[in-house]
Amino acid sequence: MFKKEKPVKELPGFSDESISNEREMTFLDHLEELRWRIVKIIIGLIVATGICGIFSDWIVNTAIIRPSQLTNPPLSLINTIPYGQITFYMIVILMSGIILSSPWILYQFWKFIQPGLLERERQYISGIVFFTTICFLAGVAFAYFIMLPYMLQFFAVFGTQGIQNMISIHEYVSFVLQLILISGLIFELPMVSYFLARLGILTPKFMRKYRRHAIVAILIIAAIVTPTTDPFTMGVFALPMMLLYEMSIFIAGIAKRKREAVEFAG
Repeated sequence: MFKKEKPVKELPGFSDESISNEREMTFLDHLEELRWRIVKIIIGLIVATGICGIFSDWIVNTAIIRPSQLTNPPLSLINTIPYGQITFYMIVILMSGIILSSPWILYQFWKFIQPGLLERERQYISGIVFFTTICFLAGVAFAYFIMLPYMLQFFAVFGTQGIQNMISIHEYVSFVLQLILISGLIFELPMVSYFLARLGILTPKFMRKYRRHAIVAILIIAAIVTPTTDPFTMGVFALPMMLLYEMSIFIAGIAKRKREAVEFAG
């Protein structure tokens, strides 16, 4: 008497359960979920910032200022405003808190998008958070231990001896933190490629087709961030980005095969 409804075909990247959850959750529900994730991120950031505040002297003297003193000659850092050191400490503590709480921040991000994942993929959230964190921290380590010392040494010896380099502490810390955070974000390229490929937005074929364009873009970026113009130094900075791009092609291929397997099974 009643016509039997056909089952809904599983969408790529989404299970029947995730589709049901999407139907049940309204726009306001999504906003509420986002609000609580942001609240949890802020709480985690406050805790991490408090911990960094306890060890602020060590972070400032050892992690931030010490690289400037290892150059030959050492760089002279100066403060030019009465409350300069207060704001300097506050910036360093806050940025250190962001780096320390990055695993928690990334975990909350992935938990927010978890309903859109397949049921079997949800059990890998911890692994995804782990690899995303590793990528970010690897970028931070690369910038701090490789790029920063080399660039500071170049700044210390470049130019005429008639001009004494006396660097504002605010300009110095801004340079150091921007370099570290940008490098950390660049190292997230493999994870970004994975999820764009799972959504069908990015394919390995597309990345291989435009590999030459990507190499040119990488060399331009390396030329901008590299303090010298010699090919060797540019290669030192460009090589990791090229390796990340090739790694992203491989990872995008894995994601594409998984997406096609889901579509075939559906």
